[in-house]
Amino acid sequence: MKGSLIILSFFVLGLILGLTRFLPTSLLEGDFSIYALYLLMFLVGIGIGTDRDSWKVIREVNIKIVLVPLSVIVGSLIGVSAVSVLLSSINIGEAMAVGAGFGYYSLSSVIITEFHSETLGVIALLSNIIREVLTLLATPLFVKYFGKLAGIASGGATAMDTTMPIIVQYSGKEYAIIAVFSGIVLTILVPVIVPLILQFL
Repeated sequence: MKGSLIILSFFVLGLILGLTRFLPTSLLEGDFSIYALYLLMFLVGIGIGTDRDSWKVIREVNIKIVLVPLSVIVGSLIGVSAVSVLLSSINIGEAMAVGAGFGYYSLSSVIITEFHSETLGVIALLSNIIREVLTLLATPLFVKYFGKLAGIASGGATAMDTTMPIIVQYSGKEYAIIAVFSGIVLTILVPVIVPLILQFL
């Protein structure tokens, strides 16, 4: 949760500096988000590529484990599509792009900002932060009423890192491998699915 608050704090700081125009004109008028996206994708690739334990887990687990991230993808996209019907300002495609962040707020918000708009990027940032915070706070209830995979599904991409401790605590250590696998798969797919959805808007 601390990481989420730090990210949100930087966003609020940037918003304030932008509104007050306290920064140099070159920084305010330049489009630096694409360079941030390149750097973020590079760092994500390094992180996944160097995590040997995660790759070993993927090779060793049963093929049925693939159903976990697949269910998260389908469930997330169906859920946001249903919610979009109630929102007049966001269409189903935009809602699906936000939902396809799967909790990976830092990357999905930058991609959406670059390929669509800053407004939708902010919505993606806040929505995916809320998803992570909700997982951290409500996993005990999710596990109690919906089963041991519920925390993993709720955490999405964050199930491999920030929400892992709460998932293991309430689902059991044996679910750590499933959480890591699902988180890795969703993390890899975010920069693929989000732009793909945005192309059809």
